[in-house]
Formats: sequence, structure tokens, C-alpha cells
Amino acid sequence: MSVVRDLRVLLRFRDFRRLLAVRLLSQGADGVYQVALATYVVFSPERQTSAAAIASAMAVLLLPYSLVGPFAGVLLDRWRRRQMLLYGNLLRALLASVTAVLILSHVPDWLFYVSALCVTAVNRFVLAGLSAALPRVVDADRLVVANSLSPTAGTLAATAGGGLAFVVRLVTSDSDAAVVLVGSALYLCAALASLRIARELLGPDPELVQPRLGTALAGTARGLAAGVRHLAEPGRRAAAWSLASMTLMRFCYGALTVMVLMLCRYAWASDNSGSDEGLALLGLAVGVSGAGFFTAAVMTPWAAERLGPGLWIVICSAVAAVLEPALGLPFTEVPILIAAFVLGLVTQGAKISTDTIVQSSVADGYRGRIFSLYDVLFNVAFVGAAAVAALMLPPDGRSVALVMTVAVIYAVSAATMARFGVSRRH
Repeated sequence: MSVVRDLRVLLRFRDFRRLLAVRLLSQGADGVYQVALATYVVFSPERQTSAAAIASAMAVLLLPYSLVGPFAGVLLDRWRRRQMLLYGNLLRALLASVTAVLILSHVPDWLFYVSALCVTAVNRFVLAGLSAALPRVVDADRLVVANSLSPTAGTLAATAGGGLAFVVRLVTSDSDAAVVLVGSALYLCAALASLRIARELLGPDPELVQPRLGTALAGTARGLAAGVRHLAEPGRRAAAWSLASMTLMRFCYGALTVMVLMLCRYAWASDNSGSDEGLALLGLAVGVSGAGFFTAAVMTPWAAERLGPGLWIVICSAVAAVLEPALGLPFTEVPILIAAFVLGLVTQGAKISTDTIVQSSVADGYRGRIFSLYDVLFNVAFVGAAAVAALMLPPDGRSVALVMTVAVIYAVSAATMARFGVSRRH
């Protein structure tokens, strides 16, 4: 099997193995923490959750990061990325423990959201650092394969973390605080795993390192402007268009996420509260989507090599544009679960290709800030989609207008990338 062979080749790189271990532990902890948040905010029996409430929670957790995200990119291009992985995971372990205490204390919602926001903000530093560091631990010939397997393995680890969270809830009588503490322990393990990587290995180059915080932050505006100009250069424009196309796909994913949450909470649950049965259905949807991510990891290296990563993004978007309304409009469990698999496949396939285009087109000194801007685009698109979904969704989550709007956006993404992003092979 090709993916097994490719994985064996990559695992021969000692530093790739070590970076992969940090990713698996870190994103596994993310899965645990995110399920804890979802069950506490959405599926608590005493809460009457609406699409607007879900959108508000997403805005509180993700939009403020858009203000600090650019600083992350500048710091990642000036501070040692290994140290960012170490201290970022240590900080998340501490903050997650604080979240558990707040859950047990039954504090006002805004205080809980502030704690969760802090964990999410640090998470963006860590994920951007992992992506920016990947070209430092594999050679250029294996970068596409590494981009296929490493982030996908992280996504699968997050899915497994979500499964672990469900198990912990069963064992601890639905204790969300206990689940959060498990996530905190995994963040601590990720921090310890990063110590196995040499301090200088992940970059940036020594002449770019600025150890003083004031010095690094003073150049933030200039650094971001330079990053945008870097993307506007003739040799980088395919990266810019792939980011635009991926942002549209992220918008679609966010809108459909809110729809599925509402369907699980109200439309598909036979019990009035919807907590147990709805949560089980959501867990199944997450697992099926994870299978789609894995399939993308198998298919994308082959497809990107033969078609080019830009054309593969076009195909992924076009497939989603056709199949999403066909599977989504019945609003029943089985077609939606099939759609979850398909959307997991095409979204992850497009992301792998986008990561590869950006990494191969962007100079090392700019990668951190570009990937942080990448995350900001993701967050704004996801929150914007949640807001649109809140306006369009009825209480039970069934909206023909939303499904068709998402299909049109997928089609626009495919057309945009086909017109502007496939002019060169990468």
C-alpha cells in the first residue's frame, strides 16, 4: 500500500518522527478539549442551544484571535519554533486546567469563554509553528507526501482525542471537567516531547532570530506588509489563489458544521433534551469525517503528483459542489454521514495541496507569518459562516437555502482556482 510505504520512508527521518510525535499529542489534546467544550456548550441538558448561540460561541472563541494571529506569524519568523512548541503546550496545559476549575465552579459563561479563548489562541501559534517547521525535517522531494501524512495524522489524532473524550465522559458520569483535565495532561506530554528536538533545528535561520519581545513586536506591521508583498510576487501568486480558494471551502465547512450540530441536537434525537443521542450522532459524524481525512492522505500524493496540487484543489471543490446538495437535501442521518465522509476527503485533500503550494512557494523567512495569516483567514471564514448559518437555519437545522448557498460557494471556489491558480505546475 502506497501510503504505508511513504510513511515508512518518512519515519526514517528522525526529526520528522519527533515533530510528528509533538503534532499527534498536541492535536490529540485539541480533540479532547474541543469535545469537552462542545458537550458543555451545546449538549448540556439544561441549555437550550440555538444556532445563534453556537455562532456567538464561535465568535467569542475564534474572532479575537484574528487580532493576535498576525503577531504569531512575526514571532514564528523571529523566535525559535521549537521553543514556541514547548512553551505553547505548557501554557495550554495550565490554561486547560483553569478551564476545568471554571466548569466545576459554575462561573458566568463569559469567564469560561475567556479561558477557552486563551487555549484556542495559543493553539494557533502551535499549529502554525508545526506547519512552518515541516520543511526543516524532510527534503524537498518528500514535502508533498509529508504534507499529506503529517497534518492528516494530526487530524486523525484529534478525532481519536474526541473519541477518548467520549469514553472519559462515560467513565466519569458525564464530567466535562474530567475530560478537560485529560486534555491538559496530553498538552503537557506534547511539551515534553518537543524537548527531544534540537533548539535550532526548526528555524528560523539564526540571523532572523530576535529573542527580545519588544524588538519582535515592533516590526509586526512591517513584517506583515512584507509577507503580503511576498505573496503578490509573480512566483507566489498561485499560493495566494490557493489560500483564497481554501478560505471559501472553510466557509462552507463552518456553515455545514453548525447545521449538523443543530440536526444532532434537535432533528435526529428522539429524546427531548437531545443530549445523549445527539452527542452520539455527532461523534459518529466526526468519526466518519475522520475516515475522509485518512482517505485524502492516501489519495492526495498520487493525485497531486499526476495533476498538480492546484488542479487537485479544483477537483475537490467541484466534487463538493455536486455531492453536497445531493447528499444534504434529504436532511437524514445516512446521507449526511456520507456527506461528512466526502467533505472530510475533499477539504483535507484541498488543505494538503494548499499547504504544499504555500510551503514550496514561500521563502523560509516568511512561512511563519503566512501560515498565521492562513489561520486567521480560516477563523474569520468559519465564524462568518456560523453567523450566516445562524440567520438561515430554522430551530431544527433543516435549511434548503443554506445547503444550496454552500454548493454555489464550492462551485465559485473551483472556478476561481481553475481560472487563476492552475497556471503553473508545482
